[in-house]
Amino acid sequence: MSLPQTRHLALDLADGVLRVTLDRPDVSNALNGEMVEELAATVEAIRDDRSVRALVLQGRGRHFCAGADLKSIAGDSGAEARSRVVAFNRRFGEVLARIDSAPQAVAVVAQGAALGGGFGLLCVSDIAVVTRDAKMGMPETRLGLPAAQILPFVVARIGLTQARRIAMCGLRFDGAEAYRLGVAHELADDADDAASRLESVLADIRACAPGANAATKQILGALGVAPTPELLDTAAERFADCLTGDEGREGTRAFTEKRPPSWVSDQ
Repeated sequence: MSLPQTRHLALDLADGVLRVTLDRPDVSNALNGEMVEELAATVEAIRDDRSVRALVLQGRGRHFCAGADLKSIAGDSGAEARSRVVAFNRRFGEVLARIDSAPQAVAVVAQGAALGGGFGLLCVSDIAVVTRDAKMGMPETRLGLPAAQILPFVVARIGLTQARRIAMCGLRFDGAEAYRLGVAHELADDADDAASRLESVLADIRACAPGANAATKQILGALGVAPTPELLDTAAERFADCLTGDEGREGTRAFTEKRPPSWVSDQ
């Protein structure tokens, strides 16, 4: 097994644990197309290697992941931009599904922002450790966008009722609320406490047989409702319609300019 060469991820494999650090701290580790492809290649590289017992996702700097880098994936308006958005959004859904079904135990450690796509990564983990002051949720609709690809995984994590409330109100919340909702399994006081809790989790994982864990993940996956290719396609199309449409352009522009979007000022 050889790990891929990566530019936006830092990979560290030691003692059966592959630590994957999202490494774009200057943009709060926002996801661009290259980072998504690197995630896909990394998960694929270890899929059949039982010497890798656990996959840990974390973020460099103050934040775990602030979601999609909308500037890099949208760019100009028009048919070409829309096709680019569809491809990015669809691919991210595939990567979430791959992480969700990975035979290794998947742990996520989140501090700072874990929003949108970052929140989706939390929801495909087997064990999530978050700090009390972490900020997470699905604010997409406040930007004129649907949560799209992450929704099936959020529903599987916390149930339809809570997912509807968070998505339809574009809510953000802290680590304590994430723990109450069942998004997170470990609530840490700070980054040092989170690191300590992660080591305890990894000790438990290492006490389990890797083949048994892989079989368990396969059984658990069959119990849930995995997103179908058709759903991934539809979600990507709706996301692109919104991002390249009037509301999406206004919402992202308002966010950049730190002002309310037009639909808020109209009220």
